[in-house]
Amino acid sequence: MSTGQHGAGSGPVPTVSVVIPTLNEADNLPYVLPALPNWVSQVVIVDGGSTDGTVEVALQLRPDVEIILQSGRGKGDALATGFGACTSDIIVAMDADGSTDVAELPAFVEALTEGAAYVKGSRYLPGGGSADLSSLRSVGNRVLTLIVNLLYKTSYTDLCYGYTAFWARSLERLCVDCDGFEVETLMNIRAARAGLPVAEVPSFEQARVHGDSHLRTFRDGWRVLRVILCERVRRMPANQAPIHGVAEQSKAPVQ
Repeated sequence: MSTGQHGAGSGPVPTVSVVIPTLNEADNLPYVLPALPNWVSQVVIVDGGSTDGTVEVALQLRPDVEIILQSGRGKGDALATGFGACTSDIIVAMDADGSTDVAELPAFVEALTEGAAYVKGSRYLPGGGSADLSSLRSVGNRVLTLIVNLLYKTSYTDLCYGYTAFWARSLERLCVDCDGFEVETLMNIRAARAGLPVAEVPSFEQARVHGDSHLRTFRDGWRVLRVILCERVRRMPANQAPIHGVAEQSKAPVQ
């Protein structure tokens, strides 16, 4: 444990690693890396082959950043790679485009220290919202969220959003093994199936500062639906089975 300060107050806080996948985000990183609080212990950037100087900009902005050159492809692969390099008590996944608000980071850490094992941001809770979510994507997200809640007896309000945090000891139970933007759905489902205590916190998704999103609504929506259905029939390995005495907590409404 390290001693630091976060927005919820002062006192001892766990060490925190932040994982940020990048692909040509040189213009956006100046809005992200300098804003990270000084109590963040480790910043891991997994770069998917940027050609705009993203890696160089990251090192200029934060010389202690750990750069991993991604050997695979896709956001899911990048996150899995970054998670595996983390050395802190808590792991946080954020986006490089400025859409995930660094100022909200203390709320995620606080939810973990108050008993959650896995925390996800929600744009639909009071205090949350989005400056970037189209009507089509919002409808699709709500439909997919409803399907997950029905199939897995969860109470999620936002399924396809990438701002997440969890205790490093829970990583094995999440077993991130997908490639694309379906990674958030995969993690949400596996957290529930593993019986991890889950909390949602309000989050406001900012508009991407520069550039275009790599997300493709129909392609990635299909990949999300496929994950939802495949996980329903997937047999859970022993290391992902519900922890005794914790399984029922995951079925309670998320906070």
